[in-house]
Amino acid sequence: MIEGLSHITFIVRDLDRMEKILTTVLGARKVYDSGAAIFSISREKFFLVGAEPAAVWVAIMEGESLPTRTYNHVAFKISEADYPICLESVKSLGLEVREGRSRVEGEGRSIYFHDDDNHLFELHTGTLAERLKRYAKD
Repeated sequence: MIEGLSHITFIVRDLDRMEKILTTVLGARKVYDSGAAIFSISREKFFLVGAEPAAVWVAIMEGESLPTRTYNHVAFKISEADYPICLESVKSLGLEVREGRSRVEGEGRSIYFHDDDNHLFELHTGTLAERLKRYAKD
């Protein structure tokens, strides 16, 4: 039986650049760096994003970028109060901020941005419960 999310892995060309994105934008904490050693398919680094005990394990591995951008994405929860701070941290790294999709009031706000390897991230202020409650109104 599924117990929950184990980890998220991103394949990236530049481990150091992605580390900067994860630590600056997501407040990630690095917990492992393989250095020159290869235990899986390439050099890798592990991070924890969010507060314990619900922190998310994010792995980055060296490799080729995604060939194109899509709407497939990973969304991280942020507070409404942190929205402007998060937006500024994304912009400070020169990352392309994508306009949020059209929304109805009450489902939260989002910051979408691509990393250098075509992965799309979302920083979202809402919750599933809030979204379902809002959608039930129509």
